[in-house]
Amino acid sequence: MAIEVHTDGGSRGNPGPAAAGVVIGAPFNKSYGKFMGRATNNEAEYEAVIVALEKLKALVGKSKTKSTDVKVYMDSKLAVEQLSGRYKIQSPNIIPRFIKIHNLKVDFESVSFHHVPREQNKGADRAVNEELDKHSGTSPLFNL
Repeated sequence: MAIEVHTDGGSRGNPGPAAAGVVIGAPFNKSYGKFMGRATNNEAEYEAVIVALEKLKALVGKSKTKSTDVKVYMDSKLAVEQLSGRYKIQSPNIIPRFIKIHNLKVDFESVSFHHVPREQNKGADRAVNEELDKHSGTSPLFNL
């Protein structure tokens, strides 16, 4: 089985209130958001991949993950290049998330990362902004 996933992360301020957004394609067609608190844009991009792989693992079921190919589409070229092993990770805050992604990847037959223009990632971007909007009145992070 092959599944396409779109992920996005964003923060209002860098760092600032941050969220991750995920759209998992057919056959599931699900959308998820996660409010993170204070984080950078790059940290949110990585968190979105973690959310995507965790949710996908639950949707597919543990017995079928080993026969599942995952294509992750992101509009962050930096994250794609780092996750694909072509760029070094400079930020120590990213390393734990990178390791978590690596550990999640081994559950699947394959996981690949692909850069797409922002216009092709609108669903994941929408999930990020909905999550940030939902928390904008309740989080002291928005008043910094």
